[in-house]
Amino acid sequence: MAGILSLVQAAIVFGTVILFGAIGEILTEKSGSLNLGVPGIMYIGGIAGLAGAYLYESSVSAPEPLLCFLIALFCTLIASCLAGLLYSFLTISLRANQNVTGLTLTIFGSGIANLFGGAMNKMAGGVGQISVSTTSAAYRTTLPFFRGISVLSSLGVLVYVAVILAIVMTWFLNRTRAGLNLRAVGENPATADAAGIKVTKLKYIATCTGAAITGLGGLYYVLDYIKGTWANDGGIEKLGWLAVALVIFARWKPVHAIWGSYLFGVLFWLYFYIPGLDRSSQELFKMLPYIVTIAVLVISSMRRSRENRPPAHLGLPYFREER
Repeated sequence: MAGILSLVQAAIVFGTVILFGAIGEILTEKSGSLNLGVPGIMYIGGIAGLAGAYLYESSVSAPEPLLCFLIALFCTLIASCLAGLLYSFLTISLRANQNVTGLTLTIFGSGIANLFGGAMNKMAGGVGQISVSTTSAAYRTTLPFFRGISVLSSLGVLVYVAVILAIVMTWFLNRTRAGLNLRAVGENPATADAAGIKVTKLKYIATCTGAAITGLGGLYYVLDYIKGTWANDGGIEKLGWLAVALVIFARWKPVHAIWGSYLFGVLFWLYFYIPGLDRSSQELFKMLPYIVTIAVLVISSMRRSRENRPPAHLGLPYFREER
């Protein structure tokens, strides 16, 4: 029983990282923009939050936990939003290829994050010695009414924020005028434009907001998942690509991304709780989330259900003068 509870807890923690990335990317793709820069934005969000927390904690003798929390959150949201703005400018205004721009953003994000991460490691005296314990503890604090529940008592506050965001986004996309307008832009921007909807404005807002949410995944990874340090091991990039896969698995529905992210976590960590597996078998288990995603994609394509398909104009540039 203890092993099952431990697996569930590990799956939730693991799944929360990719849940943020998937929610942000779903919002972006609903506007018709395909942003493959999710791993890069998570890198940027993670290093920005860590840098803000480190500079504050190293400059005062008694850091305030709430202020630590807010500084890291603010730095992450601003840096991630700027990354989304850069992507929006290149793909929406300049109409650059979205696939190439997204991949470039991933390379750029990982490079700049590891550059500053290495610099902070040197400032702190060595790899793994960055001290943001107050900020990390603030992010790993659970909600008061969950402290008596075994599995939930050790989950940080951002776990619940991710679930709430997914539920709110589902309501926004399906029940609000702005959400329906956004979906219309992703399906047929020319028709939406003719109806008086500001296509470019909505695309910018959705992409920048989606990037900000995606950056929270990097913040959670750095300050909760690895407890407030910087690791140049490519972990964020792997989870970023899993977040992109989760978007397909969830069929572009935020509420489905909740259980999908936790399922990915169970599949990813299942090998750790099965005794007697060799290393090659462990690597096969780590492939399971991607295999399941491919299976879901094949089944959805065979059913040809319109509700389970991506936005019709996903990844395509919009030329207003050609409508």
